[in-house]
Amino acid sequence: MDNDVLRQAPLFGALDDEAATALRASMSETRLRRGEVLFREGDSGDKLYIVLDGKVKLGRSSVDGRENLLAILGPGQMFGELSLFDPGPRSATVTAVTETTFASLSHEDLLRWLEGRPVVARGLLSQLAGRLRKANDVVADLVFSDVPGRVAKALLDLADRFGRTADDGVHVHHDLTQEELAQLVGASRETVNKALADFASRGWLRLEPRSVVLMDVERLSRRAR
Repeated sequence: MDNDVLRQAPLFGALDDEAATALRASMSETRLRRGEVLFREGDSGDKLYIVLDGKVKLGRSSVDGRENLLAILGPGQMFGELSLFDPGPRSATVTAVTETTFASLSHEDLLRWLEGRPVVARGLLSQLAGRLRKANDVVADLVFSDVPGRVAKALLDLADRFGRTADDGVHVHHDLTQEELAQLVGASRETVNKALADFASRGWLRLEPRSVVLMDVERLSRRAR
């Protein structure tokens, strides 16, 4: 397992080397190909996962088959922690966006580590608080922000986590289809494509297959407010 990637996860960030090494020994690895499902909404489960390599999407489906993406996660980010505190069915479907490798930790193993290690518990609580804050932001955006504003905000968030700065702008290889990007901002593909085309015509970005180059981050930031 990549120690540097694991160190990015709240679970490991506050542990000393000896404790982190011992905890890693309790974890197992899982690999998925693009499009494979790790678990589905409603499945039972008691494991926490950390993305070691690649990207995954967390989504929920409505009764009529429509899908909404809750998040795109990359290396060092965790999911599945809700089952550790509330052992009910999984609240989302997790699908590999690229070839992806995960580290997983069972409920029992984590509980053993939480006892006597308040710093680990604080890391998990911080993760949950961040997830709740993000959910609140999403709700507020759906109520108060128009689709172009939500598209700009989503691109900036993806750039912050997956972007690479170059001479011609910030290259964001997000690996999402047009439909997945639309699901992420909670709008139709046609409306999202119209917003992207408008941004491109203004010279704010350049569209590429499953990626985008942000050439005017300042204007996109203003549009995202």
